[in-house]
Amino acid sequence: MASPAASGELPRFLWKCGPDGMATLRQLRALGLRPGGQGVQAELYRPRRRRGPLLAYLYRVDLAKPVRPMTPAKRAALERANAARRLCPECGRDAGYVIPTSLGMCPTCAFPDGAHAA
Repeated sequence: MASPAASGELPRFLWKCGPDGMATLRQLRALGLRPGGQGVQAELYRPRRRRGPLLAYLYRVDLAKPVRPMTPAKRAALERANAARRLCPECGRDAGYVIPTSLGMCPTCAFPDGAHAA
């Protein structure tokens, strides 16, 4: 028997009326769990007036697996990636915060005349 997600027809529940034993990705993470390979089991639906409806996907809690622990190698890689996001490609200084992607460089290099301080 194919799962509901494979057939394309998911059970749909109104927002805040989901069944017991199911959770969204954020709710699973708050419980220290991950979907663990299971497909989407159902969806929450919230209609809106001017835009398309909001959808949230639900997973079964009893099939969820524990979150994998952070290894020292993974932690080091994450620290290097975050450090690279703080490094200005123009002046090479560590900005101390993540450089805005809209600028592509630190505000000091993007606005050398000091217009950004106003």
